[in-house]
Amino acid sequence: MLTVTSVNVNGLRAAAKKGFVEWLEQTSADAVCLQEVRAEPQQLPGHVREPEGWHVVHAPAAAKGRAGVSLYTRRAPDRVQVGFGSAEFDGSGRYVEVDLPGVTVASLYLPSGEVGTERQDEKTRFMGEFLGYLKGLRERAAADGREVVVCGDWNIAHREADLKNWRGNTKNSGFLPEEREWLSRVLDPADGGYVDVVRALHPDVEGPYSWWSYRGRAFDNDAGWRIDYAMTTPGLAERAVEAYVERAATHAGRWSDHAPVTVVFGPRD
Repeated sequence: MLTVTSVNVNGLRAAAKKGFVEWLEQTSADAVCLQEVRAEPQQLPGHVREPEGWHVVHAPAAAKGRAGVSLYTRRAPDRVQVGFGSAEFDGSGRYVEVDLPGVTVASLYLPSGEVGTERQDEKTRFMGEFLGYLKGLRERAAADGREVVVCGDWNIAHREADLKNWRGNTKNSGFLPEEREWLSRVLDPADGGYVDVVRALHPDVEGPYSWWSYRGRAFDNDAGWRIDYAMTTPGLAERAVEAYVERAATHAGRWSDHAPVTVVFGPRD
């Protein structure tokens, strides 16, 4: 069995004070992928930087206080890689991967973008480079008899069922036609070749959403977005037996504006 959880912590130092530490102590996950850590490792308290019982890889951004991804695993990884071979993005704290027995686990924080600004251009460039890397990763893993799961905040809602107010967001970053088309390429068996396992296990539901704005009553009204994904190779997708969003019981109980997304995979045959 393999259980993988992904969550955008919206600043790990703040999340640690609001409930992340207690959540980590209780989780049954074998690997936890964090995004938007927004801290250098030395800025984190020891029990957060290297909690007992976990092996941790931190990949902070060169730009202080921005982005940052981390991976917590129960066992020591066989290999660690920060970045995906991009001259522009490898120092931006947006990608880290580790090899565990039979599977490569990655934490991704795709740029959020903003229409009409350089941030959207950056997102477009990232997507262009990253799709090629994803295909190469899948092919290399297959050659080695390995599976892949790329977890994280992809900052794109793929379908209308992936956000509550899709009609009002068709011209906003995160639900632009070209972004959704790119995600379709990631999931095309003849192109990227990955599987959105949460959607595969919940094909006909609205959501389940994983991010809600702090503004207004978005959380209370479940007016959210599903932008946190576990994208896997087909062989691993076939082993997925359960997927769920760990939504807080109350608005006050949240320690991030995102909720953890957890997928449980059965054993290999």
